[in-house]
Amino acid sequence: MALLAEIDGLRHVFPGARGGPGQVALDGVSARIEAGMITGVVGPDAAGKTTLLRLLAGLLRPTEGRIAVLGHDMATDAQAAHGMIGYMPQRFGLYEDLSVAENLSLFADLHTMPRALRAERMALLLRFTGLAPFTARLAGQLSGGMKQKLGLACALLARPRLLLLDEPSVGVDPASRRELWSIVAQMLEEGHADGMGVVWATAYLDEAERCGRVLLLHEGRMLAAGPPAEFLAPMAGRVFRLAVPAASRRALAVRAAAHPAVLDVAMQGDTLRLVLHEGAAPPDPAALGGTALTPAAPRFEDGFVARIAGPAQVPPAETPRPAGGDGQVIEVADLTRRFGAFTAVDRVSFSVARGEIFGLLGPNGAGKSTTFRMLCGLLAPSSGRARVAGMDLMRAPAAARARLGYMAQRFSLYGELSVRDNLTFFARVYGLSRAARARAIADALARFDLAEVAGQPAGLLPLGVKQRLALAAALLHGPDILFLDEPTSGVDPLARRAFWGRIGALAQAGVTVLVTSHFMDEAEYCDRLAIVSAGRIIVTGTPAELRAMVRGPDLPEPSLEDAFIALVARDQPSRDQPSRDHPTLDHPTFDHPTLDHPPGERAA
Repeated sequence: MALLAEIDGLRHVFPGARGGPGQVALDGVSARIEAGMITGVVGPDAAGKTTLLRLLAGLLRPTEGRIAVLGHDMATDAQAAHGMIGYMPQRFGLYEDLSVAENLSLFADLHTMPRALRAERMALLLRFTGLAPFTARLAGQLSGGMKQKLGLACALLARPRLLLLDEPSVGVDPASRRELWSIVAQMLEEGHADGMGVVWATAYLDEAERCGRVLLLHEGRMLAAGPPAEFLAPMAGRVFRLAVPAASRRALAVRAAAHPAVLDVAMQGDTLRLVLHEGAAPPDPAALGGTALTPAAPRFEDGFVARIAGPAQVPPAETPRPAGGDGQVIEVADLTRRFGAFTAVDRVSFSVARGEIFGLLGPNGAGKSTTFRMLCGLLAPSSGRARVAGMDLMRAPAAARARLGYMAQRFSLYGELSVRDNLTFFARVYGLSRAARARAIADALARFDLAEVAGQPAGLLPLGVKQRLALAAALLHGPDILFLDEPTSGVDPLARRAFWGRIGALAQAGVTVLVTSHFMDEAEYCDRLAIVSAGRIIVTGTPAELRAMVRGPDLPEPSLEDAFIALVARDQPSRDQPSRDHPTLDHPTFDHPTLDHPPGERAA
């Protein structure tokens, strides 16, 4: 295959503040990027994935080593390669106050594309991405999935030889993720004659299995490189599913993690997925509290964890919360929120018991975050009833909020403040006394492994550490209920495992957890799930029950992602929502299933 990029002995160091020691982002990395395939770049947070893509794009100059793209040295001749590179950054890089068509036209101008060629390419990409009906819509009014498609279309506009995608599927629902992969695969096929290749950095390791080649980075070094099969081969005979009683699977997961043969534990329906240490004999299922142990097919994530992880992590114990009775801690009845003529949440009803982890799943814009904000007392319902911790949100929102912890979808702490200063600020907001504040902060720094970074600015922390800080801040006042809005979006599997170990321990201690997520492996940790579509709950059940709803000849062993996509698709023909399809002057059309923020509501 044609060689698109060659990386040899690459080292990059970001300068330290005030002349201090620099931060080594990449160290001794060598690799080759070939045409005709998708090369995946994976690794934990702060592994160097984004730095590598920015160096390939010519946005940074390497400290040492050589990086060449299409024969051009990116340290001295990057401008000559820029016209042949398409780059989609990790953060939304489009102009939100320009329309879809205007964003595409701007990118065409930047590439000095002839008018005839730009019209042809824009029409093709609008058709591929499904954005053709929305060319007049402002980019800021698009859903998360549609923004990613527009960003992808802009990156593909000039027909690049090398397409660089930095975690393009973070924050989008499973159906939109599959669409993004389909679009890229089609464009790769279209660009085959031109010798096109794709570099796709991702935190979703199921995506890595679809790549032709994978580069595994860890702490700035290249840990491994090769086709996905090379990562799976060493895992043969080391992966099992342990059948356990559904009611005790969290406690049994902790027991399994402590077993010397077990490297990793993950929840999967009414089973625990165990990855064993190399050479370890399968444990007796009875010793782990299970009923049967059966072999399972390895996944790329298993190989990733085996190469990077230490011993399976046992979450720290939590102090039990005082029992508040056996009733429902969250009660929602016919909850509705309208924005003018648009109904974002439509007569939603559910209840959550003390110590239960309840998940809200749904496509982008289904109404999950709007529901969250109403239950947190941040947004007034249009109608319906919501009781949280025994208090009516319509009558006593402030009192109810004092019993809640909230971790927002996007990192919502102060990046310029240090870790300790952020904790101090939020402890004061929660009204903790000086003595209680000191105890809570000291406890948070210890429990969440933040003591070593207590003096560092929060904005400079790796994503996984930011996530721990956000959770620590949400728990400073010892809330009875914890709201998590897509808490691990973009976080690597190791950080995600540790996070959910902590959440499980909190639930066992009596904390009630309500969570939204687009990551279906994360949804496996919930006791029950509700799928929201077009503002309505269409189905509720355990992860195992949702799988059973779609099991059949075509899906004999459906994943939770398969179940999610199938159940949402079943709901599509039954919807009757003319207001979504017929815009008015005040309320423009927002397509389902990828509505992100309805009119009048912005991201928190």
